[in-house]
Amino acid sequence: MDMNLTAEEQAFQLEIRAFCKATVSPELKSKNYNGKRLEKEDVLGWQRSLASKGWLTPSWPVEYGGCDWTPFQHLIFEEEVYRAGAPRLVVFGVSMIGPVLIQYASDKMKEEHLPGIQNSTVWWCQGFSEPGAGSDLASLKTKAVREGDHYIVNGQKTWTTMAQHADWIFCLVRTDSDCKPQAGISMVLIDMKSPGVEVRPIKTMDGGHEVNEVFLDNVKVPVENLVGEENKGWTYAKFLLGNERKGIAEIGLSKRRLDHLKSLSKIEQSGGAPMADDPDFARRIAEIEINLMTLEMMNLRLLNAMTSGSPALEEAAMLKIKGTEIQQGLTELTMAVLGPYAAPFQPAGLIEGWNEELAGPEYAAGAAPAYFNMRKASIYGGSNEVQRQIIAKTVLSA
Repeated sequence: MDMNLTAEEQAFQLEIRAFCKATVSPELKSKNYNGKRLEKEDVLGWQRSLASKGWLTPSWPVEYGGCDWTPFQHLIFEEEVYRAGAPRLVVFGVSMIGPVLIQYASDKMKEEHLPGIQNSTVWWCQGFSEPGAGSDLASLKTKAVREGDHYIVNGQKTWTTMAQHADWIFCLVRTDSDCKPQAGISMVLIDMKSPGVEVRPIKTMDGGHEVNEVFLDNVKVPVENLVGEENKGWTYAKFLLGNERKGIAEIGLSKRRLDHLKSLSKIEQSGGAPMADDPDFARRIAEIEINLMTLEMMNLRLLNAMTSGSPALEEAAMLKIKGTEIQQGLTELTMAVLGPYAAPFQPAGLIEGWNEELAGPEYAAGAAPAYFNMRKASIYGGSNEVQRQIIAKTVLSA
């Protein structure tokens, strides 16, 4: 970032850099730059370090433990932590359910759940998508029937990221089937240790266990775990998705990946000159860099709008579309730079230990898994096709 920082902003930037230098180990930095698989404790250790500094939930209101930062400071923070090689946060608590609870939950629910998110002692996961309800989320069928002071929940959620580690799940459930689909949905919080909750892994192409199916079989959920009002869950979901889509852009992470890509492109290829010397490749990198700079300006505008309380669902949709396209473009160019080293998938390269004579340079280990994993970025959080429909309805038709 080079936007003529003020003296105060420069001091803020240096403070973050010093913190990251003291906190992000060389091993952790290497894992992130080379696409190695992270363990749960890698992520939790980083998040708890942020929590001890009061920086895990900077976008929350100050009265709930947030930081009184300007929108530009938020951008500086994001860029510096990613540049330092820090892991991506588990956002389900910090950026998704946390803001929903602050906005809509009872004081009792806030007191019960916000501290665990702030100090990273409670791991959350998201129960939205179902086998027949992804982009068409309003068609969800997981049902919650009230019996006395409990709901009895039955159904299935899928693509539930990191559910195998989660302590709690926030779920969209159907509480009324006699109205239009969006009007009969509620949001409930479910303890993952509740009887009837079963997590089954979905193994991805790289052999990883990132996503899961979650089965809910006659799960008893106290009525007090209802977020806000019954049948208002669609309102809360839209609020949550606005925050999620803004976060999906991950500008700081893309900048780190762009810097890494540039360094790889300067390495001499087995057939001759480095890829950076190829005019067409240089053009493609320049195009991504220009789009990333534009995205950063758009993100700054969105942060300003959110600070003033203005609705920004369509702007979040724009960020989501362009941000995920940039992420996919970066993984595609990384594959191009690495050439034959990127073609084979080497599972051993995602953990410690690497035989360079057999598998090529270690920095190539995560290229293929990252490329294939990033195909989903344009789908989760609401597919890019759906985001374009939102923009068309709210902006182009206005």
